Amino acid sequence: MTVLTASDEIISILKEEGINFFTTYPCAKFQNLYNLVHSQFMSLGVTKEEDGVGICAGASLAGAKAAMLIQSTGLGNMINALCSLTLTYELPLLVLASWRGVYKENISAQIKLGKSLPKILEAIGAQYCIVTSNKDLPKLQQAAKDAYRLNSLQIVLLSPELFENEPLAESGPNISHIMVPTEEKAFPGAEATLTRYEILQALETYFENKLVISNIGFPSRELHDIKPQRTNFYMLGSLGLVSSVGLGIALFSKHEVVVIDGDGSLLANLGILASIAQAEPPNLTILAIDNGAHGSTGNQATPTATCVDLAQVTRGLGFTNVFRATNPKEITDTLSKLEEGPNFVHVIAEAGNADVPIIPLSPIEIKKQFMRAIQ
Repeated sequence: MTVLTASDEIISILKEEGINFFTTYPCAKFQNLYNLVHSQFMSLGVTKEEDGVGICAGASLAGAKAAMLIQSTGLGNMINALCSLTLTYELPLLVLASWRGVYKENISAQIKLGKSLPKILEAIGAQYCIVTSNKDLPKLQQAAKDAYRLNSLQIVLLSPELFENEPLAESGPNISHIMVPTEEKAFPGAEATLTRYEILQALETYFENKLVISNIGFPSRELHDIKPQRTNFYMLGSLGLVSSVGLGIALFSKHEVVVIDGDGSLLANLGILASIAQAEPPNLTILAIDNGAHGSTGNQATPTATCVDLAQVTRGLGFTNVFRATNPKEITDTLSKLEEGPNFVHVIAEAGNADVPIIPLSPIEIKKQFMRAIQ
């Protein structure tokens, strides 16, 4: 008689509850579960846990049942994203986290956060449960049900005790690290001629009926002022995650997805470009409007104003289709000739924001109209 391990039982529960997508970040305490998730589900490893929140948010908006598998230290990294994205928009998310710092922990740096974690989760209003043995696995199943039944955040803290007696499963595929050769392609310097608002105005027709995911602050406000279509998803918080949300949507939608990102946001989360290059969604275009400034906070300079070339950085992170444009004709010509993505269009802009009103929609209204529009 074959005895199922805790990892086997968890996989069975997740399949029973219809979970169909995972973002992951590894932990030594659940190696078997990690390998099984990657072999049994559509999954994507991320470069930092916060990205997983954004990707799962996008996947959920497009109809997937998304979940995360991480180490509990990642919950500390994810707090703002969970509050400003998952909880604010009332998006479903199941998070399975190995609970470090409590049970037979031999790494002192894990202890402070680990012991404080339940109180931290309570403080932000996150629902959580603790699983220490196979007898507790019904709690995990209920959390999976509630995440999608209630459009809620459900966190399952998995004690290392749960996996203590599991024999190590076969490891993942052997990694052969080969530097990917890239063709030398110098992008000439470019001088800004348009503000972001003028760029968006020039692209009003291009945005028609596309799924447009716009960055926080003035980019979303300006898009709403110019093209307030129901297929826009306006980010209201979570700096750096707009391209993460766009990736999640693109993975579960057949529609063309356009992300309006910026230099400040991309520099806060360059890892998402590597994840997009790895996932290779053919229907995703990143429109990176680079004005060399943190526009929504007063136009403080970013490194792209003096020393960083986002187009070259993006090529280095694995993108093949990277383009640069400055004036309306260059921008529209480039976009009209795009082929299978992912594509990265680097648009040089002047700093400055248009005098436009706040978006008159609540986060829930933004979510609901977007989801209805793309069904």
